[in-house]
Amino acid sequence: MTLAADPPEATASTAGPKSVFAGTRGTPQQIGVYVFVFLPLAALVAAIPLAVIFGFLGWSDIVVGAVFYLVGCLGITVGYHRYFTHGSFKAARGLKIGLAIAGSLAMQGPVIKWVADHRRHHAFSDKEGDPHSPWLYGTSARALARGFWHSHTGWLFDRDLTNEERFTPDLLADDDLRRVDRLFGLWSALTLLLPALLGGLLSWSWWGALTGLFWAGLVRVALLHHVTWSINSICHMWGERPFSARDHSANVWWLAVFSCGESWHNLHHADPTCARHGVQKGQIDISAVTIRAFEKLGWATAVRWPTTKRLERLAKAPS
Repeated sequence: MTLAADPPEATASTAGPKSVFAGTRGTPQQIGVYVFVFLPLAALVAAIPLAVIFGFLGWSDIVVGAVFYLVGCLGITVGYHRYFTHGSFKAARGLKIGLAIAGSLAMQGPVIKWVADHRRHHAFSDKEGDPHSPWLYGTSARALARGFWHSHTGWLFDRDLTNEERFTPDLLADDDLRRVDRLFGLWSALTLLLPALLGGLLSWSWWGALTGLFWAGLVRVALLHHVTWSINSICHMWGERPFSARDHSANVWWLAVFSCGESWHNLHHADPTCARHGVQKGQIDISAVTIRAFEKLGWATAVRWPTTKRLERLAKAPS
């Protein structure tokens, strides 16, 4: 089963009187959010002294961490974002399931919840109702500092839940995605335990398993967390805006490689269903290259590639 060809944004905007919210998180869910945010962050803070002072980093940690980072990042960018949220292409069933699992390995939330939050973000981008806009508190220095914290991390601790029935009815109707969504706890365990297992096997030691868990597991998750959250915060506050969008979305070049092309954020908000975000000369977009590879393999079809005519229409007139 694949997603419909129509852009998912239409689902959110024509969903009728259903509320944006669907209740609040319970205490166990709130505790889970704190664990998922602060446990990897604690490892990230400890990483530099452990590496510099104690040499607590091996080649296998770097290799395994890089592979898992790329898988998780593409799972978020190609899967959760461009495919499930915006319908930038259609996917064969195997690719659909694989992308949902790969995105889950990034430990940023179950696929249906992530997509619901992101569709809500586009429905109300940088306005009241946007779950993570940095512009909700004003434009003074203090308000922007508060907005930066909220858009980068603080919004994750809000108790209000996005209404999945309003924003993701297509995903809720997909049995494959509902199963992957329900197994998010398993994917979260595997994203930490598999690097530990590989680290142990590659070094043939318990020490290698421990460093694999730390570097390729926790530190890698924390790095990808903050790169992804930087799209919400940095890319809505600073950067270049060559295309016309209805919000503050901007391009931030130095995040492009780390985010697999997501930081070409201005074009994305000007044309959300486009499969390529880095459309100008020299703009590296690893996610678009990956989608192209899937297309050549026959796994992805009906890809919404940019056209010269559309880009010319979206481009801002020179001032």
